[in-house]
Amino acid sequence: MNSAPLHPAGVWAVLPVYNNGATVRGLALQCLDHLENVLVVDDGSTDVDVTQLFAGTRVHVLAHPVNRGKGFALRSAIAHLLKLGAEWMITLDADGQHHPDDLPAFLDAIPRHPHAILVGARDFSGPTVPRSSRFGRRFSNLWIRLESGVSVSDSQSGFRAYPLRDLARMRLRGDRYEFEAEILTRAAWHGLALVDVPVRVWYPERQRDVVSSFRPWRDNVRIAWVHARLCMRRLWPWPHRRLVPRPPGTLAQSDLLAHPLQTLRRLLKDSSSPAELGLAAALGTFLAVLPLVGAHTAAILYFAVRFRLNLVMALNIQHLYAPPFSPLACILLGSYLRHGAWLALPQSARGAIAEVPHYLLYWLIGSIVLAPVLALAAGSVVYLLARLSTRNIRHRDPIPRTIQN
Repeated sequence: MNSAPLHPAGVWAVLPVYNNGATVRGLALQCLDHLENVLVVDDGSTDVDVTQLFAGTRVHVLAHPVNRGKGFALRSAIAHLLKLGAEWMITLDADGQHHPDDLPAFLDAIPRHPHAILVGARDFSGPTVPRSSRFGRRFSNLWIRLESGVSVSDSQSGFRAYPLRDLARMRLRGDRYEFEAEILTRAAWHGLALVDVPVRVWYPERQRDVVSSFRPWRDNVRIAWVHARLCMRRLWPWPHRRLVPRPPGTLAQSDLLAHPLQTLRRLLKDSSSPAELGLAAALGTFLAVLPLVGAHTAAILYFAVRFRLNLVMALNIQHLYAPPFSPLACILLGSYLRHGAWLALPQSARGAIAEVPHYLLYWLIGSIVLAPVLALAAGSVVYLLARLSTRNIRHRDPIPRTIQN
């Protein structure tokens, strides 16, 4: 979808900064080589007077008296730029990780994707990229895929382009790092596309040379809580308000009831990654072990459709936990956890019928323990087998394949 030519004055580079006085000035001035307008949001820095740092330059400074977090800085930048009539903002981290010379890649992509968040997919092939960053990116990508049904290559990248007019119609939340994860999922729910833009990245050889305000325990807890809330909202069947018309031929998340066969065919034909297959196996296992008498298949179907997981895997793995073995194991474990002794078999059929309510209670108690354990085990095994199969296929088929967008 093409749009009218982009006017450079409508695009702003935005650099939220907190105690990165050694790098932010050079980055902001380099941005001016590609854009007419640059905004630095000083989020209560104490290492340098940011306003004075840019005195006499064309860089605009929006200062917060105290540190409020990266998400708050970005939200204040959005509100400020909307008042100025800006159309897009391109965000860069102020620690020197991003290259301002990659800004033209965003400027070229904006007219082709007028209703999208453009996400800088960082090149992680360099030797100085920390393992924690590689794992964190894969883990975050998986959560975004689970919550929104949309895949993105680098959901942790802070190098992004945001359409301000679309963001003005969204309810934006989050004051700190959780903002960048949440906005991708909510944008996808509202119909915006998530588009990858390849960019370079810089990491020093010594990680202690990086000045970062990210606090692993505090910020990871916030991010985990946000993902938990988004997953719960994903399960709720109430539809989201779309800001962009749905492309022709696509189905809504709520189309399971209106178009069940089309929805199922789409999910069954979906090519899933090893991680997504592992999640589907974990979901099917977890629900199959619970005492959902007569409703296991319906529950698996609903959850798999809501999370856009592989239905073939989720539905078929439940057969591994068919009665009597899985319920019996849960009942025995539940009895032991409740009374400290294994279940004694009843002496008569009448006694067995009388004990049914107790059996159901033991089944529930035992499943609370066994379901997550077996789900983790099944998901891990399926993931590892899928990864191994993928490597074998690549080894047997060394011819490079190109993907056309």
